[in-house]
Amino acid sequence: MQEPKKQNYLKGAAILAAAAIFVKIIGAVYKIPIFNILDDAGIGSFQVTYSVYTLILTISTAGIPAALSRLVSAASASGNTSLVRRYFSVSLPAFMLIGVIAMLAMFLFADNLAGFMGDSLSANGIRVLAPAVLFVCVISVYRGYAQGFENMIPTAVSQVIEVICKAAFGLIAAMWLSSLNYASHLVSAGAIMGVTVGLGLCVPLLIWYKKKLDRGLPAADGITESSGKMGVLAQVMKVSIPITLSASFMAIMTVIDQKIVLGRLQELYTVWHMEIPVITEGLAKTAAEALARSQFGMYARGLTVYNLPYALVVPVSVSIIPAISAALAKGRGGEAGKIMQSSVKLVNLLAMPAGAGIAVLASPIMMALYNDPRQLTSTMMAILGAASFFVCLQYITTAVLQATGNERVSMVTFFIGAVLKIVLVYVLAGNPDFGIVGSPIGTLACFIVISSLNIVFIILRVKDKPKFGSVFIKPALCTAAMAGTAFVMYRLLHWFGSGIIGTGRFAVVICLAVSIVSAIAVYGVLIIVTRTITKEDMALIPKGEKLAKVLRIR
Repeated sequence: MQEPKKQNYLKGAAILAAAAIFVKIIGAVYKIPIFNILDDAGIGSFQVTYSVYTLILTISTAGIPAALSRLVSAASASGNTSLVRRYFSVSLPAFMLIGVIAMLAMFLFADNLAGFMGDSLSANGIRVLAPAVLFVCVISVYRGYAQGFENMIPTAVSQVIEVICKAAFGLIAAMWLSSLNYASHLVSAGAIMGVTVGLGLCVPLLIWYKKKLDRGLPAADGITESSGKMGVLAQVMKVSIPITLSASFMAIMTVIDQKIVLGRLQELYTVWHMEIPVITEGLAKTAAEALARSQFGMYARGLTVYNLPYALVVPVSVSIIPAISAALAKGRGGEAGKIMQSSVKLVNLLAMPAGAGIAVLASPIMMALYNDPRQLTSTMMAILGAASFFVCLQYITTAVLQATGNERVSMVTFFIGAVLKIVLVYVLAGNPDFGIVGSPIGTLACFIVISSLNIVFIILRVKDKPKFGSVFIKPALCTAAMAGTAFVMYRLLHWFGSGIIGTGRFAVVICLAVSIVSAIAVYGVLIIVTRTITKEDMALIPKGEKLAKVLRIR
């Protein structure tokens, strides 16, 4: 009988990678105009709200797609159609119940959650996002079911629709509420409403995809005693809970980090305000919360750009785990070593110049995107630029550890880095000499440590390990030349062009664009001429071999 059409694994990985890049880019584009509408306080409330939602969302749903895809795939391969259907019919109501509980918790205890995070004005945004958790619980079951047939199209399409609707509805709501002169935290809640609407619109699409998949299933067979409802649910939970715990770790750390930052800033600013005789303790705390929220909003502006280089790493990481695992399973250690070598180098080639470019052009980037000339925001953006490279490096080195059977090691390195970040943020954010700048410093230190420890463990525990000297030296030299070009070019253009196009935001955008294009051109020529990038490296990205031929990369 006909079975649901399956995709080649690498093709499916490429589809998900392309969707992930698109989602990241649109997600950033969505935040930039909204952050231009909101003031610093509104941005702070937006970021706090989204972090609370992300934590509850991750705990509720992180393991569902992976668990269902694995179990459905195994049942489908063995021809047990009844068990395939049972996995879905049991999982959907179970995780809908989890979604309802999480939704009610967010809605009913929004004020408590907002107070716990140190931003009382984010409660409205938390309530607006409450239904989104239920939607995602439902969506995750449908996505996991489709992935069990190695069909990544429903996941990719729903992700694209979700982010487009999120951007469109969120931006429209923010513009409308702003035009009516609503308070910034209410505009923020309206902007984040796009997330809930986008997710809600994905549900009917995924229901349609499931019906389409089911039409290709063979006729149902007998159900064995071992595939009863409770047994099936136990199997799903057994697989999903460890994945959820692993995936939730960084989300939990992010919420803890933000709580510490806002709490320490409020302590610092309360002391300042209490030194003014006419201000009572209550007024001092209220003023301190408002100032801390605004400072956190300044920091959140830079997070949008900081997250962009990560999208460049997704296709590489998605493709290398199965490739390395397959090579090792066949006893081809040398081949696995070459894949590791190329993957780390390719991430360096993509993320290193991106991070360096953000760091050296931090001030004009903040001016071009947000019309923000403040030195504090530029300083935080520069630190986050450096951190963005190490985020990408830890991501690819973690993928290497996971592909070689050392996934527990990566859990340890994550924990060490997270603890270091929390300690640093606590100490620095409460120090008047650092304040909010302590948060990006903590982020940078965290990912430097995780990346370094990952590399050490790869050297110690992986047999056919990458030659880290060669994968860092040439990309670093090419990046240095690129960063120097970007820095000098922008300064020269800004200096010579000030008399022609002025020094305002438009002039900054022009100078920045020309500087970036020039730096990319210099970098592209250098990595090809010096043979820093090879044909083997290009093979790790979708259509990379064809691109290598066009660029004559050998």
